[in-house]
Amino acid sequence: MAFTERYYKRARKQQQEVDYIRMKLEKAEKSGFTNDSQADILKQAKTQ
Repeated sequence: MAFTERYYKRARKQQQEVDYIRMKLEKAEKSGFTNDSQADILKQAKTQ
């Protein structure tokens, strides 16, 4: 596999991750605030 193919494949994967995080943040902002503690939020993040 050529260097440029690996580069673009890695760039696409990184962009997909950025897009996923952005979508999750936008969804969270629209849903409002939570009463969960910091520990609860961390636990939920680790299980997903």
